[in-house]
Amino acid sequence: MMMKGGGWFRYMHGFEAAARPNVSRRLLLRVLAYAQPYRLHILGMLGTILLTTGLGLLNPLIFREIIDTALANKDLDRLHLLALGLVLIPVVSGGIRIIQRKLNVSIGEGVIYDLRVALYHHLQQMSLRFFTNTRTGELMSRLNNDVVGAQNAISNTIVSIVTNVITVIATLAMMLALEWRLTILGVLVLPFFILIARRLGKRLKAIAREQMAYNAQMNAMMNETLNISGALLVKLFGRIDTEVQHFERRAADVRDSGIERAVLGSQFFVMIGLVSVIGTAIVYWVGGVLVIQDAFTVGTIVAFGAYLTQLYTPLQALTNAPVDFAQSIVSFERVFEIIDLPLEIAEKPNAVHLHKVQGELEFERVSFRYTVNEENLLSDVERIGKMDSIAATRSGDPAKRGNGHSGTAKVHQARELALEDISFRVSPGQLLALVGPSGAGKTTMTYLIPRLYDPSKGRILIDGHDLRDLSLATMAQNIGMVTQETYLFHDSIRTNLLYAKPDATQAELEAAAKVAHIHDFIMGLSEGYDAIVGERGYRLSGGEKQRIAIARVVLKDPRILVLDEATSHLDSQSEALIQDALSHIMAGRTSIVIAHRLSTILAADQILVLDRGRIVEGGSHCELIARDGLYARLYETQFSQQRELA
Repeated sequence: MMMKGGGWFRYMHGFEAAARPNVSRRLLLRVLAYAQPYRLHILGMLGTILLTTGLGLLNPLIFREIIDTALANKDLDRLHLLALGLVLIPVVSGGIRIIQRKLNVSIGEGVIYDLRVALYHHLQQMSLRFFTNTRTGELMSRLNNDVVGAQNAISNTIVSIVTNVITVIATLAMMLALEWRLTILGVLVLPFFILIARRLGKRLKAIAREQMAYNAQMNAMMNETLNISGALLVKLFGRIDTEVQHFERRAADVRDSGIERAVLGSQFFVMIGLVSVIGTAIVYWVGGVLVIQDAFTVGTIVAFGAYLTQLYTPLQALTNAPVDFAQSIVSFERVFEIIDLPLEIAEKPNAVHLHKVQGELEFERVSFRYTVNEENLLSDVERIGKMDSIAATRSGDPAKRGNGHSGTAKVHQARELALEDISFRVSPGQLLALVGPSGAGKTTMTYLIPRLYDPSKGRILIDGHDLRDLSLATMAQNIGMVTQETYLFHDSIRTNLLYAKPDATQAELEAAAKVAHIHDFIMGLSEGYDAIVGERGYRLSGGEKQRIAIARVVLKDPRILVLDEATSHLDSQSEALIQDALSHIMAGRTSIVIAHRLSTILAADQILVLDRGRIVEGGSHCELIARDGLYARLYETQFSQQRELA
């Protein structure tokens, strides 16, 4: 019979491949590595498991002693002592279980902490390309739902398996010591446990994976439509009912998969319970016959029945263990998928850190394309490439969605190259103005300077050093950028400003705010610098947000300044204030500006005219006007009104 028991446990580890993910030795070792820092807690917990299991084995023996000795001999003293033992055992076991629970929770919460920090740290290192092709809701699902599922593998599933295996082995040993014939009868039902697990285990695991996918879709939609920008878009286009319908479908998928999983789980345990009842009935029936034949005592069969219950309960849990473990492994796979994503913008091990940057910037035959390597993205991310993909995404039908490895949902650009063969040099302290029609590649060029992307060809140099040879800290400290779309955290003005320089004094904050012409506005607020700006800064006007962003970059005091000088959406007063603020902060710095104002263009040391990703013209304002090319046409169309107003 021990061979049968061994076969059962081998089955537990070798549960059919179709019913579980690809659980390799490497994956298991990696999972267990997250428990390594808590090995002392685990050893302590194993000790508590052994103690509680040993104490649990005493109760049936006490029952047998009460029936066969104390009652048969009418020994009151012995009866009192045994009854006291029945009370003391659960009291001691309860105390040990409290300690065990504390150890267990410490391990589980520690694993959650480690996984979340590892995930968050890795995500912060991912390139901008990753975030432009990944839905935030999907990342939130990985950081929350999947991390908890992975934690469950260590703190619950593995602990449960170990506890139940120890209990089964110890109980079988006691049963064999009591009566080997009844033990054989008791374990005859094991093939039925295995059959049920094979039938329902595969479907339960598939539903669990499906439920994770539906939850991720629902989270992604909530994140898109419940942030301030999404909510504003929904309201402006009157799509509240449509979005509610989309959400209903996704929530219905989550609901239906949850119901199916619960019903199948109930069927599973009902069937396992019936098998246990049949096994118990057989043992009591045959055992009763043997008692009548005086083969052994009533106390023995009572004790054996108690052990049988202690055997079947962990066996039921072990029957479902492959499913639970598979579900937890799915969570680990999804977490590891992010951690294993290669870093597109990685710092070299021997990266150079420049303590003092002069600010010379040079592009050498730089080309760049926005092609997406699907291997660097999440497999479940929905990337919209055409209208039928949009319909599938909005409907939430996973069958219609592009898979990360299919290649059909790859993002395509209007041009093969966003930038092609770009070469120029800006000396320290100079102002370079970038001019060109929409889509010419101006913003893309500015994104390459702080290394948000790396060039596909060529190289970019600061003070003669390739950006890829420099430490990321060097670029972060010496390159400042003000984008057209200003982003502020939902926090105070002070906190948003301190993001540039955490140790800045109040005097430094005020000095930067004065340069940006925002200090008087801040002081006019009831809470001053402690006023909350709201989600994405929506409590402030566009001009106020942009001036706070300028004050933030002034506080940073970078040697190289990258600006998208878009002010067309602002009122004339805000525009004038921002233009004056920009003129102050550009003084003495190497500045690269996507110019929308004639005054900036006229002040530029050199002007580059871009069209379809190429530099088509370059020079001073007068030189470019004299050539009568694209710049002259842009000057006449885009800047003529500014010229007249000036």
